[in-house]
Amino acid sequence: MNPRIEAAISTDEMIVDLFAGAGGASEGIEAAAGRPADIAINHDAAAIRMHQTNHPDTKHFISDIWEVDPREATGGRPVGLLWMSPDCKHFSRAKGQTPVQASVRALADVLHTWIEKAPPRIIILENVQEFEGWGPLLETEKGLRPDPDRVGETFRAWLAKIVNAGYSVDFKPMNAADYGAATTRVRLFLIARRDRDAVIFPEATHDKKAADGLEPWIPVANVINWEHPTKSIFNRTRPLAEATMNRIAMGLERYVTNGDPYIVRHGHYSKRTGAGIRPGAGAGLFRGQGLDAPIGTICATNDKNLVVPWLVKHYGGMVGNPMSDTLGTITTRDSQSVADALLAPVDATDRGHDVAAFLVKYFGTAVGQSMRSPLGTLTTKDRYALIQVHGQPYRIIDVRMRMLQPDELYKAQGFRADYIHTHDYDGRKFTKTEQIRFVGNSVCPAAAEALVGAQVAA
Repeated sequence: MNPRIEAAISTDEMIVDLFAGAGGASEGIEAAAGRPADIAINHDAAAIRMHQTNHPDTKHFISDIWEVDPREATGGRPVGLLWMSPDCKHFSRAKGQTPVQASVRALADVLHTWIEKAPPRIIILENVQEFEGWGPLLETEKGLRPDPDRVGETFRAWLAKIVNAGYSVDFKPMNAADYGAATTRVRLFLIARRDRDAVIFPEATHDKKAADGLEPWIPVANVINWEHPTKSIFNRTRPLAEATMNRIAMGLERYVTNGDPYIVRHGHYSKRTGAGIRPGAGAGLFRGQGLDAPIGTICATNDKNLVVPWLVKHYGGMVGNPMSDTLGTITTRDSQSVADALLAPVDATDRGHDVAAFLVKYFGTAVGQSMRSPLGTLTTKDRYALIQVHGQPYRIIDVRMRMLQPDELYKAQGFRADYIHTHDYDGRKFTKTEQIRFVGNSVCPAAAEALVGAQVAA
């Protein structure tokens, strides 16, 4: 056990994880505290099964949060740390204009019950940044909507009750990428203490540009499982939506021209190594051959190709990200995918016309632009599919795409490599939809570890 934590959270004190979900916060707590949470509470039976599979020494309650009596749950033992991550959907801007539910927004009020009946020494709360704007609701024709004239009113009253109960409180947004997760998940974290020790927020360990001697953000390329096959966007039985095709076309223009090619086995990614190989990878992302080797030798064999992959986002106005960027916020639905442009030397003619026609269609003659030259200088559509790799011309012969898979999402969120998310302790399998919902709702373990560690070091 970490001696700092043994002194800060004694074995006589309990650790409680409210709204525990599938275990992200508990993962971080255990990494920092050296012991698992004593209690985990969540109403979702499937999520608790995943939590119990990975945290068998924790006492689990499958229950509405209001139905658990703090005194009975703790058996009268003092609570050293209470973590809570109340449902954020009815605060998040992702909710859009959909009506909200007052009962869901009020879930954070359960904290006052715990303060009254089993007052924790340290409290950490995680939610979306909009939680700070929690206010009264208005009845509209489309349902309840936040009152724009009373933004934050309920939050301030809720916060005042915590302060009046004798707690020192502070809160701020934190980006999980700054603490070693491969996702730019930004959440509001609130810390409250009643032990007279200072509220401390952890110092960042990573930085987007590796400034001030910090580690660089983890690129999305590090979490991609290159064994998962992609599928051509052309001639599908069920064509991709026009909005998706537009995003892919814009991604081709933005990321493939100056892209970072990978060497892969013919047909797709390597089955022997389980990875694509980024030529010339100085960061040690993958095993493989540098692009400074003769490119003809690499690509002239029958079992290798060059691809330029990038990430496609299926929400908001985003085009996507290059593989060198950190993954965006993971949601509870399929919302991000991997696309790649398959390259071949200019003497390869198969599929080049498909790509060129695709780019013309989705860029349009009014705004379109080739990969190398202004549209007005073009003489044939084929020029759209030409790029340069270390000075040598290559043709894009296919464009492929697939959604990110659960194993990649859990890795990006920062779960340990052996975290079990495919099945429970009885061997019952979780569906892909369940796995994605659980990880999208989860706390990044790295953020939880950093926050808990900062409190015990205070």
